[in-house]
Amino acid sequence: MVPLKSIRVLDLTRLLPGPYCTMLLADFGAEVIKVEDPMKGDYARAQEPKVDENSAFFHSLNRNKKSVCLNLKSDEEKQYFFHLVEKADVVVESFRPGVMEKLGLNYNRLKRINPELIYCAITGHGQTGPYKEKPGHDINYISYAGLLDVMGEKDQKPTVPAAQIADIGGGALPATIGILLALLERERSGRGQFVDVSMLDGVLSWLQTLLPGFLTNQVQPKRGKQPLSGALACYEVYQTKDQRWLSVGALEPKFWSTFCKTIGKEEFIPKLGESTNEQNVMKKEIQKIIQKKTLHDWMEEFNNQEACVAPVLTFNEVITNPQVLSRQMIQSTPQQEETLQHLGIPIKLSETPGTIRTKAPELGEHTNETLKKFGLQKE
Repeated sequence: MVPLKSIRVLDLTRLLPGPYCTMLLADFGAEVIKVEDPMKGDYARAQEPKVDENSAFFHSLNRNKKSVCLNLKSDEEKQYFFHLVEKADVVVESFRPGVMEKLGLNYNRLKRINPELIYCAITGHGQTGPYKEKPGHDINYISYAGLLDVMGEKDQKPTVPAAQIADIGGGALPATIGILLALLERERSGRGQFVDVSMLDGVLSWLQTLLPGFLTNQVQPKRGKQPLSGALACYEVYQTKDQRWLSVGALEPKFWSTFCKTIGKEEFIPKLGESTNEQNVMKKEIQKIIQKKTLHDWMEEFNNQEACVAPVLTFNEVITNPQVLSRQMIQSTPQQEETLQHLGIPIKLSETPGTIRTKAPELGEHTNETLKKFGLQKE
C-alpha cells in the first residue's frame, strides 16, 4: 500500500518551499507532475554544485517527480494545462498573489473545471493583508515575525539561521498539512478548496515559547537572554581543547546534576535557576573546564551518562553518524554511472512507508508521455 498513490499533483513551484512540500507528497506515492517553463524550468536546476546538468539541490527536492514543459502564457498550451487540471487532485503554486489570476489560472477559474480540486498557494505574506504583494525571502519573513530579533548573542547583531525556517517550517510543512487536511475533507464533502499558506504566518506559529509570554506581560524578549537561546549555563555551547564545540541541554534538575558531577562542579547543582549574573559566572567556569579536554575526551566522559550533552557535528560526521544511518536519513539511489545520495524521509510509517523511487526529472522529460496519457499531443 502507498498512502497517496491515487493522488495527482500539478506542481508549478520553484526553488525550496513548494518543491519541499510536493517532495513529501511524492515520497508517499503521489504522482507529482512538475509543470515547468520550457526555457528555464525551475531556477534550482542551475545552482552549484551540479550532479549532472542539474544541481544537487534540485535533485534532492525533485526526486519521484515528473517534468512537463508548458508555456502557460500561451493560449494553446494553457489548454493543455486545463486538461491536466480536469484529472488532477491538487495544484500547488508559489507565485505572488495576482500572478495566476493574470494568467487566467487562478483558483476560481480552475475550480470551474474541476470542483474537487484542492489549490494550494504558498506565498510570503498570504493572499490578504497590506503586505500580500511584497516580495521577500526567508530572512524577511523571520524579520517580520520577530524571530530574527531574538536570535543571536547578547549585545550582538541578530544571527541569520543557516537553514530556511520560513521556507520549510513556515511554508512547506503547513502547505503539506493543509493539502492533506483538504484531501481528508474532500472525502467527506466531495468538494475541493483553497489552501492559503503564508510563510510569515507559519513562522509566527513557531513562536510558542516566546510570543504568548509577550502577549501576557508586554515584556520584549532580549537577544541572548531567553532560557532556550543563551541565558542559561545549562543550555549552552562550550568550546573544547581541540577547538570543537559541545552542546549542553541539561534543563531538568536530574540532567543538570549529572552534568555538574561529571565536570567536577557539584556546587553548581543548586544554582540551576539562578539569576543572569550567576548564570554568566557559571558559564565562564564551565568554559574553563570544558577547554581542558578534547571533544572526543568529553564524549567519553559523558558516555552512558544522561546529561543531554552532544557533540556539534560537521556535515561529514553527520552523514556517517550511526543514528542518522540507522534511521535511513541518508539514502543512495543509482544515478547513471554514479550513485546519488539523498536526504532520507523524516516521516516513518510502519505500514505504508515513503520511498525514493526515481531520480529528479530532466527538464520536460515527461511532457510527451504525460500529454499522451491525457489524450493530448503537443505540436
